[in-house]
Amino acid sequence: MAVDAFQLVFHINIFICAIVVVFALSTLPRALARFSSAAEWRHGHILRSIRLGPARLRGMRAKMSYPHVPQNPKSPNEKQLVAGYTSSAGHESQQDDVMTEESHTYVSHVDLLRYDSTRTLAPPSNLPPHVRAWSAVSPPLGAFLRHRLDVGLSVGQGLILGLYATILVYASCYKSNPFKDPVRMGVVAMSQIPVVYMLGTKNNLIGMFVGMGYEKLNYIHRFAGLMMFILSNFHALGYIYTWTFRGKFVQNMKNPTNQMGLVALIALDVLCFFSIPFWRRKAYNIFIFSHIICFVVFPPMAYAHEKRMLPWMLATGAIYGLDRIFHLLKTRIFNARIRAIPDLSVTRIEIPALNAGWRAGQHVRIRVLSSAMGLIGWMEVHPFTIASVAKTPEGLVLLCKNVGGWTNRLNELAKVAGYGCEDGELTRSITVMIDGPYGGAGHSVFASYSAAMFVVGGSGITFALSAIQDLIQRDQEDASRVKIIELVWSIQDPSKYAHATADFGALHSRGRCSPKRDSLPPGLTLTAGRPRIAKVLDAVIARAVSYGSGVKAYMDITGVIVCVCGPVGLGDEVAEVVSEVDPGRRWAVGGIEIHEETFIAGGVLGIVRNSLRTRPFVIQNGQVA
Repeated sequence: MAVDAFQLVFHINIFICAIVVVFALSTLPRALARFSSAAEWRHGHILRSIRLGPARLRGMRAKMSYPHVPQNPKSPNEKQLVAGYTSSAGHESQQDDVMTEESHTYVSHVDLLRYDSTRTLAPPSNLPPHVRAWSAVSPPLGAFLRHRLDVGLSVGQGLILGLYATILVYASCYKSNPFKDPVRMGVVAMSQIPVVYMLGTKNNLIGMFVGMGYEKLNYIHRFAGLMMFILSNFHALGYIYTWTFRGKFVQNMKNPTNQMGLVALIALDVLCFFSIPFWRRKAYNIFIFSHIICFVVFPPMAYAHEKRMLPWMLATGAIYGLDRIFHLLKTRIFNARIRAIPDLSVTRIEIPALNAGWRAGQHVRIRVLSSAMGLIGWMEVHPFTIASVAKTPEGLVLLCKNVGGWTNRLNELAKVAGYGCEDGELTRSITVMIDGPYGGAGHSVFASYSAAMFVVGGSGITFALSAIQDLIQRDQEDASRVKIIELVWSIQDPSKYAHATADFGALHSRGRCSPKRDSLPPGLTLTAGRPRIAKVLDAVIARAVSYGSGVKAYMDITGVIVCVCGPVGLGDEVAEVVSEVDPGRRWAVGGIEIHEETFIAGGVLGIVRNSLRTRPFVIQNGQVA
């Protein structure tokens, strides 16, 4: 009995939807725990401006973003950086000079445990509830799913892609010979248009249901597009071969519906060609413009080729329309202050009027509305991680590293005439369009863990800065379970980052320690070589367990969250270390979970250079509780 291809793919799509629902239900306990707090409904969705109270204006003046300081390679702080220090995590630095060809690890410790008698030890009522992820409930399964099959590809991701490919191959071959029935492959390919478009939008329903940002699902979008490309070309080649074999190719190509099908196929092939990593890394504008043009051309041409695809075209239009509506709701136009920071090759963007609505670790997409950005530069949209915490006078802060044409033009714009003076520093006012926030920790609430460890590379420090500020702010409001914070920052050249110690000192000043002016802040160390992540994590676990019987002992030990932001290789290394933790220690600390914000080129942070190509300097900022 012949199988109706359209009925078959309808049931296949229902099955795919059922799988998404299963994943969404698996995250439901964490979603309910997260949104049990009224604050979580107000943050992480739409940027906004709020009026800050006098107390917050007085108490939140400490800025965690890089200040501009005169370049002085022989400053006292830099001398301290190359001196010998030992951290509680087991890092030891040498007393010899460090060349720029080597890389370093900064290690810094901050303790937020309060010992004054006025600090109440009664459990606060606004502590965030903690629900362990499935990877922490079943560590062996979590370790297996985290194992890397290739750079940036885990077993869990591979299983998802394998399952998706199996479903489509089954639909293409069930009671059908793909070499004799090319229609089936074409129908299966076209039925996936809504899936590809949904996963390609910034505001997609799948991400909302499973609590993941669009960037975390982008690998499925690329794979789904690849499967649609393969199936569509097999469909076309099957007809071309048959028509050519029968000598009727020219005759059949005179049919307008076949001509529309050929145009749709060419658009799809061009789109896939310019989607390969080479174009995304070397010519991102070509990649994005080809995407836009082909995405506009493909659906109507495909519909003109086969009218029975109308339901899928309507679904695709609804998905894209929903994304546009969310874009309008999330887009803001504000005046911003920009200034160049030559020491870091960074442009700092400040929007004081925009001071609420995001969660730590989220990013925004920014467009600079200035003709000085070039003929098409003012049209370009670039993503950057938010480097500040919400509800502070400095507002939304972005650190844009100079790594390409657009960021270099932005840096030059900050240097040209039109400066104003703000707190003794030169700034320039521009108009920007902000879209966001996006990404972030999903249903994970960092403040619900007993310890937080951040491993970042290069400009990935922006992610850690905002997250640490948020944890400190929550701790001061008695809304955090965190006892330990460990920051490991891997960089190439420590001389360019010596002044950043002042920012880490701000962390100490809000805890129980105050940095000395003539040395590094207490607990800050610099070591040459790659970060010893395993030793650092082991020390974090030990301290978290030991603090369980001291201050904040009324709280259960709720595990360790390990956050990594940097190149894909760094994320893979951290995932491997987390998987190798001894089961007994993992159980004692309440489980270990990992949150990754990794990039290859032009990723979430807009960074294209891998800061770990040589032996890294590592800054470690530890013990914050």
